[in-house]
Amino acid sequence: MTADPTAKLMAARAAARTWRLGKLARRFDAVMPDRPARPETPLLLPPNQMPKRGKIGSERARIAMLHALAHIEFVAIDLAFDLIGRFGAEFPRAFVDDWMRVGADEAMHFALLDRRLKQLGSHYGALPAHDGLWQAAGETAHDAMARLAIVPMVLEARALDITPATIERFEGAGDKRSAFMLQRIMTDEIRHVAAGTIWFGHATNRAGVDPANHYQILVKRHFRGALKPPFNDSARAKAGLTREFYAALAE
Repeated sequence: MTADPTAKLMAARAAARTWRLGKLARRFDAVMPDRPARPETPLLLPPNQMPKRGKIGSERARIAMLHALAHIEFVAIDLAFDLIGRFGAEFPRAFVDDWMRVGADEAMHFALLDRRLKQLGSHYGALPAHDGLWQAAGETAHDAMARLAIVPMVLEARALDITPATIERFEGAGDKRSAFMLQRIMTDEIRHVAAGTIWFGHATNRAGVDPANHYQILVKRHFRGALKPPFNDSARAKAGLTREFYAALAE
C-alpha cells in the first residue's frame, strides 16, 4: 500500500530484514488489495498502446529500455509480497524465506535501474509503462499454483530468454555500465525462477498431480499470450525449469 517508489523499496527491504531477524510474525490475516498503491507516474497503458522504443544504439532508446525494466522490477516488488501475503499460509516457513529474499532483490534491482536512469538524465516515471504484469497477478489471485506457474515460471523465465541479447545490445552501444548491471540482475532472476519452480513442485506434489502437465494446463488457462522461442534453455535448466515444462507450449 506504499505508492512512492523510494518508500516502497525501503519498505520491502525493511520487511525482508525484519523477517530474517525473526521479528515479523508468521501471520497471514491481512487482506491483500486487488491492486497495489501506485505513484502518479508513470502513466500505465495497455501493452499494445506502448510507444516503440526504437533501436537500442541511441541513448533515447536505451533510456526507454531501462525505464521499461525499472517498471518491471517495481511491479515485481509487489508481486513477491502479494505472493507471501496471499498464499503464505499454504506453505512452510521456507516459502516465506524465499519470497522475502526475492522481494528484497526486486527492490535492489529497481534501485539500480532508477539510479542508472538518473545518471542518463531521466528517472522512473518519465515515460509511460504497461500494466501487463499486474493483469497476470489478478488472473491468478485465487490459486497459488497458477500464480507460481505464470509469474516466475512464465514471465520471469521470459526475462532469462531475452536479457542476454539485451546485454549484447547495450555492450554494442558502448554502455558497459548498464550491461554489467543487467548481467547482475539476470543472475538473481535465475534464483527467482528456481524459487517458483521449487515451490510449484512442492504444491503439485502435495496435490498429487504431474508438475509439467499441470504447468501446461495452467499456462493455457491463465496466460494471455504465447510462449515464443528462442528459449534460454541453459538458464532455465539452472532454475529447474526444464524443457518438459514448456516445449509443448512453444509456438
